[in-house]
Amino acid sequence: MERIIDPVDISLIKAELTPEKKLMDTNKGHNELYVVTWHDSPNTVREIGRLREVAFRQAGGATGNALDLDEFDTMEVPYKQLLVWDPDAEAIIGGYRYIIGSEVAFDEDGQPRLASKHQFRFSESFINDYLPHVMELGRSFVAPEYQSSKAGAKAIFAMDNLWDGITSLIYKYPNVIYFFGKVTMYQSLDRISRDLILHYMWKHFGDKEGLVSPINPIMPESDAELMDLILKSDDVKEDYKMLKEAVRARKANIPPLVNSYLNVSPKMTMLGTAANELMPGIEDTAILICFNDMYEDKKERHIESYMRYKMSMMRKKYPLINPDMEAKIVNKWGAQIIKIKEGVKAKIEKQLQKRKGSKQ
Repeated sequence: MERIIDPVDISLIKAELTPEKKLMDTNKGHNELYVVTWHDSPNTVREIGRLREVAFRQAGGATGNALDLDEFDTMEVPYKQLLVWDPDAEAIIGGYRYIIGSEVAFDEDGQPRLASKHQFRFSESFINDYLPHVMELGRSFVAPEYQSSKAGAKAIFAMDNLWDGITSLIYKYPNVIYFFGKVTMYQSLDRISRDLILHYMWKHFGDKEGLVSPINPIMPESDAELMDLILKSDDVKEDYKMLKEAVRARKANIPPLVNSYLNVSPKMTMLGTAANELMPGIEDTAILICFNDMYEDKKERHIESYMRYKMSMMRKKYPLINPDMEAKIVNKWGAQIIKIKEGVKAKIEKQLQKRKGSKQ
């Protein structure tokens, strides 16, 4: 295992975090969100790679390299990096990398060149019906010093800050309505707890359409009938309470990222679980969440922050905008985007029905 690189000079990072790269201020914690790439902010991305490696090694799975960067971070059209910046401590709190489906290139075998391609194969339906409207998320991390509640509000709201950014990006791209990402579990979490989590997710959200297939699938090893006795409710929330109790009884906790996804939407599609050959000790479960299905209060809270920030930028450019005019602009803008997203969802559902009809 290689020695992790030294922290990148903070002055180099600050020089790259310019106003045009700022996405918004966070809803809580008084932090800032930026979007950068390897090509426009190489020093910042190197620090992100360092922090990923530190965080993942601490969790029990990492690349083992001096920093966690790969071809998807540095290629010609690279994944973009969403980061949370603590302006008080002048430090990166956490981040995600993402790519919009319409920007994805394809390999010779017709498979999309996604960061998850070494773990999953994508069906014709996923590629044609979903991918153009997908944002793939990956490499989620929170810097170790912000993982403890002892760090105060900055740490408590780290994942919430990231959801501010993710939701705002979905809003920024009207034709994008799906998050495609992976829930990571480490072998440091005992096998039975992992099996219960996978059983719960497949029971309530399992992919019945065969949209995505794990290349090296991981299946629960525990007895399914016994797990059904523990997770015995047909109600998602009630079963989730039972899941949390069962995992806690084993002196373990449900991973934060699992909690995070389950807390933003009552609906999702679990697409299977695969071993991560590039990061030993890790199991990744692919999931698909539709923006339209997110809890309304979650959507509104995260989006409100984004729109408030955009309006503050507009007021600087057009100082004569009054509160009434601002409210009208925000309402009209929001209604237009929601209408577009509803239209995209209806179009996809129509395509799926047509595809099913042709197979019958």
